[in-house]
Amino acid sequence: MGFRDLMAKLGGGNASVDAVLDTPTTTPGGTVTGTVHLTGGDVAQEITEIRVALEATVEVERGDNSWKENVAFGTATVAGAGRIEPGARHAIPFGLAVPWQCPITSIDGWTLRGMRVGLRTRVDVRGAVDPGDLDPVTVTPLPVQRTVLQALDGLGFSFRGADVEKGHLPGSALPFYQEVEFAPPMSLRGRVNEVEVTFLADPQGVEVVLEVDRRGGLLTEGRDVSGRLRLAHSDTDLHAVAARLDEVVRQLGARRGWL
Repeated sequence: MGFRDLMAKLGGGNASVDAVLDTPTTTPGGTVTGTVHLTGGDVAQEITEIRVALEATVEVERGDNSWKENVAFGTATVAGAGRIEPGARHAIPFGLAVPWQCPITSIDGWTLRGMRVGLRTRVDVRGAVDPGDLDPVTVTPLPVQRTVLQALDGLGFSFRGADVEKGHLPGSALPFYQEVEFAPPMSLRGRVNEVEVTFLADPQGVEVVLEVDRRGGLLTEGRDVSGRLRLAHSDTDLHAVAARLDEVVRQLGARRGWL
C-alpha cells in the first residue's frame, strides 16, 4: 500500500464534503435545502453513500449522573454508491424534511441559551475515516408555538431556560424532547418552582405539555404534575390561547390545592 493510500484510509488526503445551505433558518415541519460539495482526495476512492442529518445536543440523565451527547435525527441520503477521482468536484443539491418535533433554537431573533441544532453531512468512503461537516441551523417556532410562548409571558410566566432531554413522552416521535422552562407568576410563587413546556407538534397542530414542578413544604415533598392542551396550527389568537392556558394551569392548581 502506498503512503497516499494509507493516509487516505486514516483520513489524510481523503475525499471531503462541505454543505452550503440556501438559508440557515427553518421551522419544525419545514425543509432545509442546500448543496453538498464533494471534493476528491489524493487518491481515487469508492464512496458508499453521502447523507445529511440534523443533529441536536441532548442532555442524558442516569441516576445521579448527567452528561451531553449529540444525537442525529431526520437523516436523508443525498447520493448513493460511486467513485470519486483525485481532485474531482461535484455539487449535489438536497432537501431535508425537518421533523415536526425538532427543538426550537431561536425566538424573535433571540437565541435560546444552550440550544444547538446543526446539519451534519457525511460521506461514507470505503475503509476511510470521515469526520463529516457540521453547519449550524436556526429553528424558529411555528406561529402557534410562538403564540403559546407569548401567552405565557402575558400570564406572568418569565422565561428561565431551555434544554433537550433524552427520552420519550407519550406522543413524542423523536428519541428526545425539548423543555422550555418558566418561572411562575407572583400568584404561584412559594407553591410552584417552575413550569416546563414541551411542544409535540404534528401536521395537524401541537400538543402543549405543561409540567409543573411543585415546591415542597416542611412536611411535604415537592412533586411534578402535568396537563395537556391541544391546539391547531390556526390557533394564533393571543387572548384565546392565553385563556385556554390559564384554564389548564388553574385546573392543575385546583387538583393540587394551590388555588
